[in-house]
Amino acid sequence: MKQAGVFGCLLVLALLGFHPGWGQDMPRVRRTIATLASPAFQGRGYVRGGDRKAAGYLGQRFRQLGLQPLAPGYHQPFTLDVNTFPGALRLELSFGIGRFPGLGSSQRLRPGLDFIAAPASGSGKVGGPFSAVPIVRFDTLTFTSATAQQQLLRRPWHGGGLVLRAADEPRLATLPLALRQHLDSAALRLTLVPKLTASLAPSQASQMQLEVLESVWNSIPSTASGPTVALVAARVEARLQRQYPTQNIVGYLPGRVQPDSFLVVTAHYDHLGTMGRRAYFPGANDNASGTAMLLELAAYYARPENRPAYSLVFIAFGAEEAGLIGSRYFVEHPLVPLSRIRFLLNLDLLGTGSEGATVVNGRVFERPFRQLQQLNAAQHYLPSLAARGQAANSDHYYFSEQGIPAFFLYTRGGPSAYHDVHDRPEGLPLTAFPQLFQLLRDFLNAQGAASTP
Repeated sequence: MKQAGVFGCLLVLALLGFHPGWGQDMPRVRRTIATLASPAFQGRGYVRGGDRKAAGYLGQRFRQLGLQPLAPGYHQPFTLDVNTFPGALRLELSFGIGRFPGLGSSQRLRPGLDFIAAPASGSGKVGGPFSAVPIVRFDTLTFTSATAQQQLLRRPWHGGGLVLRAADEPRLATLPLALRQHLDSAALRLTLVPKLTASLAPSQASQMQLEVLESVWNSIPSTASGPTVALVAARVEARLQRQYPTQNIVGYLPGRVQPDSFLVVTAHYDHLGTMGRRAYFPGANDNASGTAMLLELAAYYARPENRPAYSLVFIAFGAEEAGLIGSRYFVEHPLVPLSRIRFLLNLDLLGTGSEGATVVNGRVFERPFRQLQQLNAAQHYLPSLAARGQAANSDHYYFSEQGIPAFFLYTRGGPSAYHDVHDRPEGLPLTAFPQLFQLLRDFLNAQGAASTP
């Protein structure tokens, strides 16, 4: 009975997320992700100080764990240029017969759910409740027909713009310069996309540019004929932030045996922020999950019985979503000698894992990847580990370009929400999070975090 009771307690703990010997606290992981992805952090972007709120939270966590700062208050400041959407974001479509919207249907679309602003969209306003303006269909014949090109070039916009499909956008650069300039002179460009995937840009166009979910567009009944496919009222308030001050958060645990040798764990904490006054991008998987893993590894090695042999550096990077700016800044202004970094683990998109994980640079640093595979196989942590080659897709990139051995790990399987408003904590399964923690710990120990007997 006593053995059965112990087994029952262990089972309950396992269901709650506690696993003997795993070393991380799954309820705490959930709280970390929920906090970082909450509306209070404004999507951890560059509107209403979302990035600074997240940075302050992480600095506090570093301090509570006993990490030593590598910069004053753990903050390594830098600046960036980024286009933002802090104010109005509205789009209303009227489909009718010819130019008579009242004979058709009208629908006001929802920011984040039905449409988003393109990264470099400019500010503007067209139409209104009783003065909608025309949207013209872009004819793909324009790419091959000189006659179609001349017809479009002579067409006035009447204060409106054009609508085209995402597949046609890359081909616009092949059009004659005069025609491209005419397209850019339209007040508004709507692009129909299969999925709303937001990103950041360091510049701003003079034109309002919106992306509309193709399924939403197709769901609105239309009886329009001719080139005018809809009447539209739209407003975008965009603000190009120049030299916006943001920061990396950097702390470390000094090594007991070789304090001048460093193992580095990184994860970006920033995300896409807000779009308009209501829509925000939570970024639970991207990358509150990787940041939570970084904090759990820091908590493990901060315990006296686990203090590392090599020094361990923990970096929460800012401005990854804006083009790996925080990690590039660190490499250009290192707080530890780059030549003394023995290995770097970059953690991004760790909220799933039913299909295992992928290791970027696994084909570059083959010996460490084999070691990672052996550790995984010995304990059956993950279903599979797949190796990729070089890729400039996360914060490991500028380190490996300097010859520093570095892996970028992300999990596979499960929900596919990415760079959208659906990447929320409640939808994140964290399927392989505890097992991945163990694998990363074993790998760090093998690289020198733990003393060899």
